[in-house]
Amino acid sequence: MNTDIHVSGPLVSICVPTYNGAEFLLDALKSAASQTYRPLEIIISDDNSQDETLAIVKDFAAQTDIPVHIHHHTPSGIGENWNNCVRLANGKYIKFLFQDDLLEPSCVEKMVAIASQDDDIGLVFSGRNFSIDGDPAAHQRWLQQYGDLPSYWQRICTIQHGTDLLKDINFLEQPKNKVGEPTTVLLKKAVFDKVGYFRQDLKQSLDYEYWYRVFKHFKVGYIDEKLVTFRLHEKQATAQNRKLEIPDYDLYPKIIYQELFWQLHPQVRKRLFMKYNPLGRFLSKLTS
Repeated sequence: MNTDIHVSGPLVSICVPTYNGAEFLLDALKSAASQTYRPLEIIISDDNSQDETLAIVKDFAAQTDIPVHIHHHTPSGIGENWNNCVRLANGKYIKFLFQDDLLEPSCVEKMVAIASQDDDIGLVFSGRNFSIDGDPAAHQRWLQQYGDLPSYWQRICTIQHGTDLLKDINFLEQPKNKVGEPTTVLLKKAVFDKVGYFRQDLKQSLDYEYWYRVFKHFKVGYIDEKLVTFRLHEKQATAQNRKLEIPDYDLYPKIIYQELFWQLHPQVRKRLFMKYNPLGRFLSKLTS
């Protein structure tokens, strides 16, 4: 075992939901094995991959000191595969790692260090690097808008209550996701007992809808370092979803109105009230 590994603290479950991920998966798993933190376990929930995904996982499992648990999951939507990972995890903390992405060696150690400072912290997130597979020009516009998500918060601290961030006047402005993809996040597993699991009726916004649900009830930790690498390529789900008409963009603001209304900035509440409340719609017609 590497003498630089920090062996103490609670068990962390690195959750890797997979589906036909052979192209990049080994790199992702190696980044998990390189963590300076122990104890770890790796939870694989596979949605009936038809490529070499499971063979790669089994070969990796035979060569690492980290327990690797492989579970076969009947495909029933992206969110349900994420949820299956969580349900099968044994750790105090959940660290998602998607099959395309990478963790910096100190990622888990630094996130757990923040999470351990306050029992009320439910979520910790960090900045991220990018790895571009293919033509960089194809992703330039996306990077300009979504490359530095934490900069869109008016005020962000190392530790603060999530409701402080929900009150941001720019909360509903683009980018809607001001936290990041699941690989950027560490969650306390007890959070799922409190706020439930990822919604299965969402495809594009299910991650940040969940982050903000956590914000309503828990404190949030932020690390101003790029502790993960998010890979950009044309086969990833985000790129594929951009080509489709999906219901998220109509559902998401309505969900926010229904679930988080009183935690929002007054001006944001007013906008949502005028759009979704029958009285608000009536008043809007009178003033239009």
